[in-house]
Amino acid sequence: MQSCAKSWGLFLARSVSPSAPCSHLSHKSGVVWKLQCRIRPGRSTAARRILPRHDDFAERHIGPGEREKREMLDVLGLESIDQLIESTVPASISLQRSLKMDDPICENEVLEALQKIASKNKVWRSYIGMGYYSCSVPPPIQRNLLENAGWVTQYTPYQPEVSQGRLESLLNYQTLICDITGMPVSNASLLDEGTAAAEAMQLCHRQNKRRTFYIDPRCHPQTIAVVYIGVNTVLKLPHEMDFSGKDVSGILFQYPDTDGRVEDFTALVDRAHKGGAMACCATDLLALCVLRPPGEFGVDVALGSSQRFGVPLCYGGPHAAFFAVKDSLVRMMPGRMVGVTRDAAGKEVYRLALQTREQHIRRDKATSNICTAQVSLPNMAAMYALYHGPQGLKHIAERTHNAALILSEGLKRAGHRLHSDMFFDTLKVSCSVAAKDILERATQRQINLRVFSEGVLGVSLDETVTERDLDDLLWVFGCESSAELIAEKMGERVKGIMGSPFKRTSKFLTHQVFNSYHSETNIVRYMKRLENKDISLVHSMIPLGSCTMKLNSSSELMPITWREFANIHPFVPLEQAEGYQTLFRQLEKDLCEVTGYDKISFQPNSGAQGEYAGLAAIKAYLNSKGERSRSVCLIPKSAHGTNPASAQMAGMKVQVVEVDKDGNIDLAHLKAQVDKHNASLAAIMITYPSTFGVFEENIRDVCDLIHNNGGQVYLDGANMNAQVGLCRPGDYGSDVSHLNLHKTFCIPHGGGGPGMGPIGVKAHLAPFLPSHPVVPMRSVNSSSSLGTISAAPWGSSAILPISWAYIKMMGSKGLTHATQVAILNANYMAKRLEGHYKILFKGRKGFCAHEFILDVRPFKKTANIEAVDVAKRLQDYGFHAPTMSWPVAGTLMIEPTESEDKAEMDRFCDALLGIRQEIADIEEGRMDSRINPLKMAPHSLACISSSNWDRPYSREHAAFPLPFIRPETKFWPTISRIDDIYGDQNLVCTCPPMEVYESPYEEKRASS
Repeated sequence: MQSCAKSWGLFLARSVSPSAPCSHLSHKSGVVWKLQCRIRPGRSTAARRILPRHDDFAERHIGPGEREKREMLDVLGLESIDQLIESTVPASISLQRSLKMDDPICENEVLEALQKIASKNKVWRSYIGMGYYSCSVPPPIQRNLLENAGWVTQYTPYQPEVSQGRLESLLNYQTLICDITGMPVSNASLLDEGTAAAEAMQLCHRQNKRRTFYIDPRCHPQTIAVVYIGVNTVLKLPHEMDFSGKDVSGILFQYPDTDGRVEDFTALVDRAHKGGAMACCATDLLALCVLRPPGEFGVDVALGSSQRFGVPLCYGGPHAAFFAVKDSLVRMMPGRMVGVTRDAAGKEVYRLALQTREQHIRRDKATSNICTAQVSLPNMAAMYALYHGPQGLKHIAERTHNAALILSEGLKRAGHRLHSDMFFDTLKVSCSVAAKDILERATQRQINLRVFSEGVLGVSLDETVTERDLDDLLWVFGCESSAELIAEKMGERVKGIMGSPFKRTSKFLTHQVFNSYHSETNIVRYMKRLENKDISLVHSMIPLGSCTMKLNSSSELMPITWREFANIHPFVPLEQAEGYQTLFRQLEKDLCEVTGYDKISFQPNSGAQGEYAGLAAIKAYLNSKGERSRSVCLIPKSAHGTNPASAQMAGMKVQVVEVDKDGNIDLAHLKAQVDKHNASLAAIMITYPSTFGVFEENIRDVCDLIHNNGGQVYLDGANMNAQVGLCRPGDYGSDVSHLNLHKTFCIPHGGGGPGMGPIGVKAHLAPFLPSHPVVPMRSVNSSSSLGTISAAPWGSSAILPISWAYIKMMGSKGLTHATQVAILNANYMAKRLEGHYKILFKGRKGFCAHEFILDVRPFKKTANIEAVDVAKRLQDYGFHAPTMSWPVAGTLMIEPTESEDKAEMDRFCDALLGIRQEIADIEEGRMDSRINPLKMAPHSLACISSSNWDRPYSREHAAFPLPFIRPETKFWPTISRIDDIYGDQNLVCTCPPMEVYESPYEEKRASS
């Protein structure tokens, strides 16, 4: 086994000695690390005494120490963690061996190992384009946002009173998108450009109930591939599009197109509208800084990627897609949207708007199955726009365009033919000499070009291109002039877009927020002010049930910004990305071992995308067997909202299965549904442990029943954190699962994204995994593949090193013990609270899995208190609320994870017990049922420090209800309780006037 002390000949093993300290806690997993050494003849073993191990990552990751575990077990009346696990996980599915994995390595070693892997990637200059471009990431944004735990460890901002910072940033992003595209309304991001285009197609179908969709073949090929999975998608050039049949729901075109051509689509949009179809435009934000925006020629939907606004290439992701629509389509728009509302004090504030469109509420009737979006990335794009401002962005766009003009002039002088005279940054070139000779010269300079076909190449430039880069490109294409000489001779006669009718004349980003933070001093202070408004894991535990808000360690996150991972174009030849390919292979091997599956696809870039991909693989498999009639998907009533939404998107018909009083699948009703839909049964989607926090004893029987009736089993991997090392879905009957790497495997939630949702499948589904139209995927059978479900071949590749590092540092025993402690922590908290709150569901032996549900519904009758009141009051105690009103309306679901220590869990329990006492005070008449600390919560600093205090309880009780809440450490909600109804009835989704969130002093101080 390797270790940081390997030069001393030392290694470490996790010991399970009956005589070891605390060995009574677990004889199976072992929780004590013991130093051993390679004993050499004649050598002393004294090093074991003087060099004890101090860098075990598992001990850093897992919160409770040995004494705390013992104390929690005593509260539960148990002798060991093994006894708890045996009482929780059904014996019929229990894994009877250790996971087969490499021995764990320490944090320094994992970074060294990752550096060796990263060094296999070749960072060439890539001018491939196709929606992916090199860019300059401003160091203040990289350092203070992307690499800052205060920005990336939060969940989706469902509690706006403690999320105003990133809500403001996302509103800036929406304003940015609206201004640049010329559209009135934008959402807060989607997963990538390809899936955004597919969402646009779905929107068109929903809006006008037609089923044929035209795609211009000059869109990016990966976008076409993602959309092409849809119903009745047809490739047609604009002049071939026929709208006379009244069956076309919409069209999609690219502006500028994938060849680089800029053309006028006004007539096409008019024809589509006259035929009752909608017009969707995939476009480029940087190009629109100098090009006439699509909103000005009437499109209904504008979409694309915001990657080139300060986000690295990342071998394909994560990147944020933008999606903007006309006002009339706002309630049909997919994804999250930030809006302006007011709080209880009448102040204008921010919240997630129109949530009733989304999957967690509307389920199979939702506008989209999207849950995780890409919040970290739109935040970066918004800050990039703030940092540069409108003039800076226009300067970058003009500079990029001028570089393309210089290159085009040089190529023409060298005898090559350009396919278009009007372009922004991309040139399609018919070569006057053999293309292979040009490509050979490009290889000599470590340059990647796009290959269209025999003799036709493409070059896409970006903001990083220098004069030296242009000289190299000119040399590659055989031009004898330099960029300097060409520019000198061009003079004013070549004006490109700036001298054409396509030139943008409308202003954009006129709001003060985009014209105030152009110095590093001011942008850093602005980011810090926003960060300080948001509660994150740097402040306290975030006990969101089914979200697994565990530690995101610094050592796991460090590699994502290394140039060898960050600066690789997703479509480079595979030999230039051997480091990534090595990492994919190793991570796939480990994930297969953890899950019991045979193959992994990393293409899905969210859990919801994984669900869709898994169901699509099932459909493809059934179709290959001639069973196309199988289209019914059974889903328990307790399922995640993404499940029915994903099934609907995959073309399946959802049939609901009831659950019994204990939270288990109602077997009798399941059998009745199976009998009823026997001939058309395609699949069942189940979550395990259940969303009620229970390991169902009959899971094997459920899987067998579905298989015996011709269906497949999709197991939602959202609760995998309760299974790792204890049981494996592939062993007890599941055919496919998605894995939320941003839950179980430590990718940070990013305030609502990015996430990763790779799917694991059994061997019979492997031939149907996603493929890609641009990059050959060595292990995927493209002829049988379900198609392409994300724009990049391996999804959000750049965040996979996080999960790789976590697994390598934990090892088999560390991973297993993390699962055990997650279950221990949940049961300890449930035990502490059960005498004061009703715990809704427990397993057969009285224990929960890794999460549990508090029933606060009775308090509505006894004290006029609901779950939302408890959630808001917890903010006064310094905590983010648990998951509210899901999976059971009016309840709270708590998941502590293994990373929280006993002291933090005790503080959270004390807070809930304090709240229970406040409820008792209302029940017993000591507090008013309308004006009390719960109904008036949260109490912001402005509220507490106001000269007017007319409430029948003290300021101290409002703000400092328990001794552990102290002025010097308290996290303050920045606003009072928001008004959701007002926000939806008075929808505003762009930046309000600056004075709403800037003091006069700050306005004066900001630079211009």
